[in-house]
Amino acid sequence: MAYRVLARTYRSRTFDEVVGQEPIATTLTNAIRSDRVHHGYLFTGTRGVGKTTMARILAKALNCLSHDAPTTTPCGQCDSCVLVAEGEDVDVVEIDAASNTGVDNIRELRSNATLCPSRSRFKIYIIDEVHMLSAGAFNALLKTLEEPPPHVKFILATTEIQKVPATIQSRCQQFDFQAIDTAAIAKHLAAICKLEKVRADDDVLRRIARLGQGSMRDAMSLLDKLMSFEAKHLTVAVADEIIPPPHDELASAVIECVAQSDAAGALQALDRALQSGRTVDRFCDHLIEHVRTLMLLRVCGSDTDLVEIPGSLRPALIAQSEQFDPPTFVYMITLLEELRRNVKASGAARALADAAVVRLAMSRQFSDIQEWIDGLASDGGKGSGSTSEASVKKNGGDRPRKDGHRGLPATGPTPISEERSVATTAVMPSRGRAGDAGASGGRAELQPESMATSTTRVASEQWRRAARDPLVQRVKEAVDGTIVGVRSAPKGNASIEPPAATPNVEETIEPEPESSE
Repeated sequence: MAYRVLARTYRSRTFDEVVGQEPIATTLTNAIRSDRVHHGYLFTGTRGVGKTTMARILAKALNCLSHDAPTTTPCGQCDSCVLVAEGEDVDVVEIDAASNTGVDNIRELRSNATLCPSRSRFKIYIIDEVHMLSAGAFNALLKTLEEPPPHVKFILATTEIQKVPATIQSRCQQFDFQAIDTAAIAKHLAAICKLEKVRADDDVLRRIARLGQGSMRDAMSLLDKLMSFEAKHLTVAVADEIIPPPHDELASAVIECVAQSDAAGALQALDRALQSGRTVDRFCDHLIEHVRTLMLLRVCGSDTDLVEIPGSLRPALIAQSEQFDPPTFVYMITLLEELRRNVKASGAARALADAAVVRLAMSRQFSDIQEWIDGLASDGGKGSGSTSEASVKKNGGDRPRKDGHRGLPATGPTPISEERSVATTAVMPSRGRAGDAGASGGRAELQPESMATSTTRVASEQWRRAARDPLVQRVKEAVDGTIVGVRSAPKGNASIEPPAATPNVEETIEPEPESSE
């Protein structure tokens, strides 16, 4: 007898054997018990999550010859059950919509649907990948799907629900098949190994389950391949020979080197990932998903249910997430998403990937603008003043400044080196006089000298006092900028705009006379 792959040999045969889709199985079971079986069902979900399997189980439950009526426990032994399981029953017609896309195929289906089933209760049509039907075929199916003969049931399955017209969706009961939990896949694989009399380490089964990415069929295919190499004992060493490490391990290795600012190690980890057969854009997807997981753990807490990770991996991922702050995760995701888009249109995908990884690894060398301004305030101020805001426009994000800081903060909003505005809050020291910008809570705006014009200078008292403030002077020197406006804060938030033409305040400023008070 010819060998049958594990995915076919151990396909679920009853509602009770379904793995990962228990809510859907319960709903269909209750519908059969209460005699509320709909004439049209639409099963949606990614590959290998049980759509066709559930359709066949439902067909067996409706047509099982061992019972006088539809049953929730088909026998699996009668001719109808056996042939439905093989996809060969005359009254359960399975149609591949990818190969039968035209109007003529649907017209033939409609003409055959009027005929009564040969021996079963219902004539059931299972249309797989229904989104592949043409627009004309969908239109030809509408009337029959809305009002089929009483002996006809439709079960449509698709991986791309967005391509199915709303008119089709509204005529069916829709069930969304979720990606199967990694733990559930690993448990099912362990049961299969026991039946196959093969020893398998837990770490190997978890790796296979994670590589399946929610698809039971993909995971069983990987197990099949591994058992072809070693049929007695599946160890981690055997798995390393046949199947690559799961995506989270490779992504974690890259991010761990980034956390240590180890650019060389990050490049080596990237090379191992790409040598395993992944394309740059595909690995970018894995990295983005890994960073997203770390971000959610950091922002939402270690017990969040927004991420799907095995319990054994959770402590390591939590520890890794604590090495970055939330804005850094945003920066990393933005940079990786830009890389993913760029490599699709570039002939130098590997060079772009290497440059992005080095940039991530060196991000710790970039100064956060908030901490930098706060440091200037604490170093340059004498006494305490009111809170002010400075908007600084930078040139060339990575250009070193005079004080050794770099222009692009690790938490910047975009990863590209271009002119950007960074808003931050700093404490402007007060000199103790009522007219000072620091005491009045003024707001100073700066921009690079290259962007300054004659209209950005004004000889007003408040303008002059803002220009004399030590913190403002230090910020100006550090970012190579000039004052372009002063706004009062926080009472009226009034803005003092420069007149149309004024002399350069910084060149004509005179020492303020000492007050006699």
